[in-house]
Amino acid sequence: MLERGLAELGQPLPGEAADKLLAYLELLAKWNRVHNLTAIRDPLKMVSHHLLDSLAVRPHLPAGALADIGSGGGLPGIPLAIAEPARPVTLNDANQKKGAFLQQAVIELRLDNTHVHLGRVQAWQPAQQFACVITRGFAELSQLIADCRHLLLPDGVIAAMKGVLPIDELSRVPPDADCRDVRRLQVPMLGADRHLVLCRCSA
Repeated sequence: MLERGLAELGQPLPGEAADKLLAYLELLAKWNRVHNLTAIRDPLKMVSHHLLDSLAVRPHLPAGALADIGSGGGLPGIPLAIAEPARPVTLNDANQKKGAFLQQAVIELRLDNTHVHLGRVQAWQPAQQFACVITRGFAELSQLIADCRHLLLPDGVIAAMKGVLPIDELSRVPPDADCRDVRRLQVPMLGADRHLVLCRCSA
């Protein structure tokens, strides 16, 4: 199912990367039995709703360092880090148990390009800013921009993964943020609306 989905996305991956994606799902399912990292427990649904959903954004993201905010169970950051081993990725979450899972996943999956930052994003002052800050269900757009804009390089992008087109949220973004770049995503075997909102903020 994963191989078919990757082919439909036009993202064939080396065998080692595909194996790591499946190993990640096994680790997620194992920890989920105790820590409730995801509501989805069906392994096949995990492929479509977690792996393919995360990887569908890849062609739309700028190159460079990426921060996954409110990463939780590592989505979308871990699948993106596996698919793009040359891209620096930082996973952020404020929850201690989720942070412990993220640290364990980075170690077990040998994600040399990936680091974990535990703490509230509003207080985070990274040594180097990011080309892209991505989130999946972290907050509505106006709050997301307020919380994360300080993490961006001057030409950086906030990438917000959404379900249906968030018309109301788009109407409330601050005037110094441009969120008109909205991409509709086609996620194989998902059967639900998915959109990616790309926001650029004025200095």
